Amino acid sequence: MFISPAYAQTAGGAAESGGLASLISFAPLLLIFVVFYFLMIRPQQSRMKALQAAIAGVKKNDQVVTAGGIVGRVTKVEDAFVEVEIAANTRIRVVKATLAEVTSPNSKPAND
Repeated sequence: MFISPAYAQTAGGAAESGGLASLISFAPLLLIFVVFYFLMIRPQQSRMKALQAAIAGVKKNDQVVTAGGIVGRVTKVEDAFVEVEIAANTRIRVVKATLAEVTSPNSKPAND
């Protein structure tokens, strides 16, 4: 109730002088986004491109792992499906999009 007019004027004046100050206060947020992009988003995009290329190039006798964790050897490749042998004389049809890893039989498995 007994507020001095000088205090009210200084509070409003500080909010109006925001040109460079607001840009400087926005800089850390921008820096965090740039670091986040280069450390997380970009590597994930390259991994997804590599996985999509491997799925598109899957062929007979490749070792595959499905998203459900089934490991097997490809016996037949169709347009949208892959036939995977998970045991002797046990074959299942799997949707290509559910493959999580593709390894050719002559390559060494990657250890991440």
